[in-house]
Amino acid sequence: MLPVGVNYDTGLRYDGRSTRTRFDAGTVRDELRVIANDLHAPAVRVSGNDPDRLVIAGEAALEARLDLWFSPVPMDLEPDDFIAFLTDCAARAETLRQSGRGDVVLVLGCELSVFCKGFVPGETSGERLATMADPATWTDQEKMAQLFAGLARWGEVQQQLVAAARGVFGGRITYAAGMWEDVNWELFDIVSVDAYRDAANAANFRDELQARLKWGKPVAVTEFGCCAYRGAGDRGGSGWMIVDRSADPPAIKGTFERDEEEQVDYLLELVEEFDRIELAAAFWFSFAGYELQHRPDDPQHDLDLSSYGLVAVGDDGRWTPKRVFGKLAELNDGRR
Repeated sequence: MLPVGVNYDTGLRYDGRSTRTRFDAGTVRDELRVIANDLHAPAVRVSGNDPDRLVIAGEAALEARLDLWFSPVPMDLEPDDFIAFLTDCAARAETLRQSGRGDVVLVLGCELSVFCKGFVPGETSGERLATMADPATWTDQEKMAQLFAGLARWGEVQQQLVAAARGVFGGRITYAAGMWEDVNWELFDIVSVDAYRDAANAANFRDELQARLKWGKPVAVTEFGCCAYRGAGDRGGSGWMIVDRSADPPAIKGTFERDEEEQVDYLLELVEEFDRIELAAAFWFSFAGYELQHRPDDPQHDLDLSSYGLVAVGDDGRWTPKRVFGKLAELNDGRR
């Protein structure tokens, strides 16, 4: 049976904001020890787009005796720029691997077809995600042709990217693919996918994952999870889209009932699916939503409702475990 790893955010800067403004090495070491010792996780996927922060968290993960999935995530870059960025990060990952303190897997980007430029129409990641989510994109022949041409360009870039990374990194390489992305997995050592089950894909979810076994390589889920409100499981990877960021301060759009059991149920149901498929690894997304503060006395501004975190973060930066934290710890402890 599969112990579950954890995604750990070091901070993504994009669209004029950051997913983590506070960052210090001491806190990072403490939280990585919590992931190793309290959650009994076998591995952590450390992600972000600040290379220095990634190294700090990577060192802390190895010190905590966690397997490290080193996951730089470029945002809003053109192909030449994100290849250069990821190659630099690959060299940093190789330094960590050469330390000999644990297994280091390089995750060579995440959902690049929408997070970076040149593939899906749109100047920002928000615009590109909106294009993917717009039903008209999938019914208008002209829009579909434009989209598929862009996704084909992403396929052409993969070979350049992997060749550059392998020139500086000697360990195993994978890529955190969106379920819509066509990846040439012959280039990679591990087949990985961000696998969020939702109401739209629930009927075919297991089949879509099992189809990735055809490559004859280990298959990993680099992200799965849901938010802590009633009905969030049916929204899966779009559950975070309940925040109105045009408001000042950002506010929850509509009324949502907080339900931490939603995360618990989602965890247990998907781990059961993963066990049937015999995945090599799976990572809950995420340890914390650092900029999604929990404000229980102010439901309109309780941004933790849109967080996938195992913990809820207050305005002072301190966090408290959610119910799914204890359930994941219990599950992993029984699988060691």
